[in-house]
Amino acid sequence: MPELIPISKTGFEKLKEELSELEEKRKKVAKDVAEAREQGDLKENGAYIYGRQQLGFIDGRIGEIKGSMNFADIVDCTKVSCDKAAFGTVVTIKDLDADKNITYQLLGPNDADLDNGSISIHSPVGDAIVGLAVGDKATANIPRGEFNFEVVEITKSDIE
Repeated sequence: MPELIPISKTGFEKLKEELSELEEKRKKVAKDVAEAREQGDLKENGAYIYGRQQLGFIDGRIGEIKGSMNFADIVDCTKVSCDKAAFGTVVTIKDLDADKNITYQLLGPNDADLDNGSISIHSPVGDAIVGLAVGDKATANIPRGEFNFEVVEITKSDIE
């Protein structure tokens, strides 16, 4: 049986919204493709060819989202334990080489967003953080080399 993938309640709701939007978009594109098909020669019908390509992309993304939702383990990040760094916790680490603090929320691959301060528990840094407690030091192997850090604080998220 495939492994469940943790996702925040907020991330799951975003997937549901995206799925709904894509299903509506698919209806419109399918209608456009049907209209383009009526115009005759399909080999030189740009609207038909482009529409079919769009349908392929939309169907692919719908499949990805449904797969993610089927194997989702929905976690309320406001209720996680903060004894150790785990999915949903907000972890402040100290970059031991640059002597600066960085704060990340640990999330799953389907809702992590570095621009918004969250990283995947499956990323090199996220994987290295999971299971650590305040005061623990670790090293993550990242593309530019080794990243040495210490866990400074672990807190609950304000976001489900």
